[in-house]
Amino acid sequence: MTATTMPAATGELTQMAPPSTRAWLRIEGVAVFVAGLALFVSLGGPWFLAIPLLLVPDASAIGYLRGPRVGAAVYNLFHNWAIGLVVLGVGIWSGVGAITLAGTILVAHVGMDRAAGYGLKLPSSFQDTHLGRIGKRR
Repeated sequence: MTATTMPAATGELTQMAPPSTRAWLRIEGVAVFVAGLALFVSLGGPWFLAIPLLLVPDASAIGYLRGPRVGAAVYNLFHNWAIGLVVLGVGIWSGVGAITLAGTILVAHVGMDRAAGYGLKLPSSFQDTHLGRIGKRR
């Protein structure tokens, strides 16, 4: 199997994971999504708020009003494993339940996005991600 290429923000071509690797990344995303939701509910998070709360990190797309470079930076801040795990860890360490629950939602959200094939945004366009291009080219 060979990797496919896609245009990077600077115009050169970069390697993208082959379909089999992307499939494993999606499976991993499902697992993390389920684990994050299970932890949210087991820590007393109201299950009926889980779905609306899972959509909150997508508000970070507002950064795209300032252009694709700023948009990608703001979006990626809330769509990576590190921020969710840091928030979760701070919540556990501090004993503040609301922070812990926020961390579970952030982790679950990233898992949900990865399961759906959405990745970290590249500064070239909202549709360009580290997992490949989403949507159709115009």
